[in-house]
Amino acid sequence: MYYILFNPKAGAGTGESTARKLDELLKGEELNYISVFDIKDYRSFLSELNEDDKIVIVGGDGSLNYFVNDIRGMELRNEVYFFAGGTGNDFLNDLGKDPEHGPYEITKYLKDLPSVKVNGQNWLFINGVGYGIDGYCCEVADQMHAAGETNVNYASIAIKGLLGKFKPRNARVVVDGKEYKFRKVWIAATMNGRYYGGGMNNAPNQDRLNADRKLSLVIFHGSGKLKTLMIFPSIFKGEHVNHTKQVSVFEGYDITVEFDGPCALQIDGETVLAVTEYNARSSKLDV
Repeated sequence: MYYILFNPKAGAGTGESTARKLDELLKGEELNYISVFDIKDYRSFLSELNEDDKIVIVGGDGSLNYFVNDIRGMELRNEVYFFAGGTGNDFLNDLGKDPEHGPYEITKYLKDLPSVKVNGQNWLFINGVGYGIDGYCCEVADQMHAAGETNVNYASIAIKGLLGKFKPRNARVVVDGKEYKFRKVWIAATMNGRYYGGGMNNAPNQDRLNADRKLSLVIFHGSGKLKTLMIFPSIFKGEHVNHTKQVSVFEGYDITVEFDGPCALQIDGETVLAVTEYNARSSKLDV
């Protein structure tokens, strides 16, 4: 039995219709479609599955984030698959998988995930934690969606932010006990994978399955808006890290970023407002 967990709100409300494509892709298999909003208790849900049952998550990066946090601390005995049905597919992009195909088994990628503490709450994350203009983009996109706009262009939001809508902060950063300070910080993102933000290759050398479970912190800093705007497009190919005067990259297990003024933060595309500090921790520290 395949249990198809879909988010009806994903993909601008097309989550269920996308999930139904599995009727053809998994033709001949027994399928049980369930809205994630109908699952009240994941512990009970998982305990009722047979060991040979399979779970398919249909949605985007946010749907994956909700799933891993909903089952946090529970034993996962069943194979888990992912079928893209959201607006953000950075997870599959990192794996080199085509979102138009699938479903893909992802069980091993859901283990030993890092966590982030923000505003007194703690979440696991799949791809990355964006703090700065990336969080700002998610904040503005949420406002546009709430206003009924369907054609939301993150690149356009970012460009307008770089041209003056977003004000860079000064930052204090601590990586495994070592302190660093930066001025005019545009991005301060901690990455578990390489991609986030709808196709930005922010941490091109990061391996989400690296044996040490180290995280990458990428700081885009020190330059004015025009210089930053010139460099910014190179982030989609991961070439921004070649600009070593403006981009600093650290690897570590325990990462704290503190801004001198509040701004939005995003966790796998989910927005948290009015953040002044976050702490990201590798799963290695919990062993």
